[in-house]
Amino acid sequence: MSSYLLDTHCLLWWWSAENELSDAVRSLIENPMNTIIVSAASAWEISTKTRIGKLPQGEQIIAQWQKRINEDHFDYLDISAEHALKAGMLNGEHRDPFDRMLSAQSLIEGNPLLSKDTKLDQFGISRIW
Repeated sequence: MSSYLLDTHCLLWWWSAENELSDAVRSLIENPMNTIIVSAASAWEISTKTRIGKLPQGEQIIAQWQKRINEDHFDYLDISAEHALKAGMLNGEHRDPFDRMLSAQSLIEGNPLLSKDTKLDQFGISRIW
C-alpha cells in the first residue's frame, strides 16, 4: 500500500468528474490499496478562492467537504508548525503559499504529490502526473 498527497486542482478535478486528470493519477486515486491524503491547505485554498470569486462552485464544495472526503475514503492531513516552517524556508521562486505548503508536506511526510504543476519540481518533491 502506498500513500499520495493530492494537490488541490486534482481534488477539484476528481470531484467535478472532469476528464482533466492524467491516467496515472486517476489510476492511483481509484486503487483501493492506496491511501489518498487531502491537506488542510486544500481546504484553505478552496475557501480563499471561493471568497475572492475565483471558484464559482466553491460554496457547494465547502458545504459538502467532509461528506465528500468520507465518501472517497480520503485521509486528512493537518498543517503542523513543522510544515509551516518548511514551507516558509523552501528555496525557489514559486511564491504561491498553498503550493509551498503542499510541497513542504510532501517532503516532510514522504508522500509523492499528485499534481500537474511542474513549477513544484523546483522544491525537490516527488511529483506524479
